[in-house]
Amino acid sequence: MTASGHIKYCLPLLWLSLTPCLADELMLQDPFSQPITVDEQKLLVEHLDPIEIDPSLSLAQLLEQTLEKYPDRLINQALMQQADAWQERGDSWLAGSTGVALNYSDDRIANDVGSREASANLEFTIWNWGQRSAAQDVAEKSHVSASKQSAILKLEVARLLRDALWNIALAENRLQQAQINLDISTQLLGKVQRRVELGDLPRADLLLAESDHLQNKSLLTQSEAEVMHSRKSYASLTQTTRIPANYQEQQSTIQTIQPNHPLLEAINAVLEEKQAGIEWSKATDSINQPKVFVGAKSSRDQRGADDMQSTNVGVLIPFGHSTYDAPDIAKAHLELNQALAQSEHLHRLLEKNLHEAEHQLEVNRTELTIARQMKDIAEQHLKMMEISFESGEINLLDLLKIQARSLEAIRNAKEQEVKLQRNIALYNQAVGVLP
Repeated sequence: MTASGHIKYCLPLLWLSLTPCLADELMLQDPFSQPITVDEQKLLVEHLDPIEIDPSLSLAQLLEQTLEKYPDRLINQALMQQADAWQERGDSWLAGSTGVALNYSDDRIANDVGSREASANLEFTIWNWGQRSAAQDVAEKSHVSASKQSAILKLEVARLLRDALWNIALAENRLQQAQINLDISTQLLGKVQRRVELGDLPRADLLLAESDHLQNKSLLTQSEAEVMHSRKSYASLTQTTRIPANYQEQQSTIQTIQPNHPLLEAINAVLEEKQAGIEWSKATDSINQPKVFVGAKSSRDQRGADDMQSTNVGVLIPFGHSTYDAPDIAKAHLELNQALAQSEHLHRLLEKNLHEAEHQLEVNRTELTIARQMKDIAEQHLKMMEISFESGEINLLDLLKIQARSLEAIRNAKEQEVKLQRNIALYNQAVGVLP
């Protein structure tokens, strides 16, 4: 056997001895060992948004920390202040401010006989019948509603946090696969280059391998960018670069939308607050409140006469104010009906979201079973085609096509596993369960 023939005979064996088993290489990486370590020295684009894995940080703790810094917390604080203001008003013994009315008159520009009169009255605004209890009821309902709004905010931040974490997991899983694909294409390029130098393959195959390598390099660059984007989004939301070592969730056993769902409790609290607002509008005179006057008067009829001192007490009782208050009452009814409409829309939306979450989990589990089967077949097929390529039974173009399909099947299987865990978190979100 010639030296050239000996080399050609040994090439397939050399290929198999130097190329790690694709299945073993791909299965070394656990798709749930997130976040993966990104080597700053190996980044194709020199931009790194670092994250720090904190084994002591739980998902529940992260939620509380994120909530403390979330901008909408300021709205909740304002709602509590508004409820406190209603409470302060309802607890007051008076319905409005207290005032002093001063009056002085004489006849200097008229008869000028020395007649004069001076008076001072202290005015107290008193409650309409049932108005104070209406104000206290509004205060109570406002406090409950503000508290429920805080629960809504916590659930919303949980949704954003779940999205951010699983976006990182998906992006890093794709980066992991892109790195493996680039390593495989690098190995293939080196072997094709040696075979071209030995005259075993045409130069066109080298160009084809180089093109495939560059394409994988481009995909890795894009994957790196997606990882950095997802990390930056996470850091922007949480205001931290620390991330839990494990944020998988157990699927809730709740199968229907429960009455204690945070969104339902919140909208019900709003309805009660709006109803209390109607009663307040009915009990309140927007034109004039009842008033009590207590005062004193000093007067004389002419010069030289003694001043006469007297006291007075008066009451102002408005009536016929229902016509004037009708717009305020109608506005309160409008707000209640708007809240009722929102409540009906919310019930429909929650039922729809739960159905979609259930269906997505069913689809996901079925796809995962199929994807795992396709992955096993793809790994075996790719191994066979590598041997066929070495023996000259197929050309490089066919190998690259099969390799692309096989790597895609492997990537899809690993991604479906991540998506299953993400969809479990989204199911929990749909039924209103917090981490």
